[in-house]
Amino acid sequence: MSVLIAGSIAYDYIMQFPGYFHDHILPDKIANLSVSFLVDSMKKQRGGVATNIAYNLALLGERPRIMATVGQDFADYRAWLEANNVDTRAIIAIPDDFTASFFVSTDGKQNQIAMFYTGAMAHAHTLSFKEHAQGDPIDLVVISPTDPRAMVQYVRECKELGLAYIYDPSQQIIRLNGDELAEGVRGSTMTIVNEYEFEMLKNKTGWTDHRVAHETQTLIITLGEKGSQIHAAGKTITVPIVPAHRQADPTGVGDAYRAGIIKGYLRQLPWETVGRIGALAATYVLEEYGTQNHRYTLQEFGERFYRAFGDTIQL
Repeated sequence: MSVLIAGSIAYDYIMQFPGYFHDHILPDKIANLSVSFLVDSMKKQRGGVATNIAYNLALLGERPRIMATVGQDFADYRAWLEANNVDTRAIIAIPDDFTASFFVSTDGKQNQIAMFYTGAMAHAHTLSFKEHAQGDPIDLVVISPTDPRAMVQYVRECKELGLAYIYDPSQQIIRLNGDELAEGVRGSTMTIVNEYEFEMLKNKTGWTDHRVAHETQTLIITLGEKGSQIHAAGKTITVPIVPAHRQADPTGVGDAYRAGIIKGYLRQLPWETVGRIGALAATYVLEEYGTQNHRYTLQEFGERFYRAFGDTIQL
């Protein structure tokens, strides 16, 4: 089945802070925050929400297509994606601009402080599903964080074209207003957020837990080390995490989880199994530095799934 992912493509600059952020942030001075963290290391990695989801979906046996804008510095990244079974036909390079950049620092408790430079991503609104979702049939669209104008446009186009879509506003909840978020959730095949983003979503829309779940077919809330919850067909399914062999870096874990959810959904598996595929896909990322440095075969994934959950899957 065919998946089209709209979202950010970026280079990640991943930094490690040896202490704890909370030790250096004074609650009574938060309105005048001015603090600098000296980090011990920095690595440049391939990243971006759309590309992270796509890479993990490719590991799970799919060939997803990405729709996004990038800069003049993208050639090597494009070659990497194509070599890893990701369709890059709808990735459009913008001359005289650079690919977006994500700067994130992680402390000793896996807390993160991040900033994102838009770069060529600011042109994402110039792309359209009316052009890039034509020809080959698209079974599912993923609207993940990118230029806010583009996200609003993509929701509208999915509804106009009758395309089933996953709404994943995550980092851009800050930039989208309540009406825009409500329209994105309303009628979506799935809405996926973490627990903090869920509270922000409710605050901006004025909706209750029940209302959010009612407006989307399936609501998924990730809960960090507590796992995740899937709200579907009036039921709530709690999904545990898969313990990591080592905890290297949490950057990109949520994107891998989404890829696992998409894979299970495309296979029309039970929601409990779908969630567990997402949980295992996420753990593979947690065990490596960078968002696209892990690898596994479908056989290896299936064997680890059995060890974790005592059940077999056929991907």
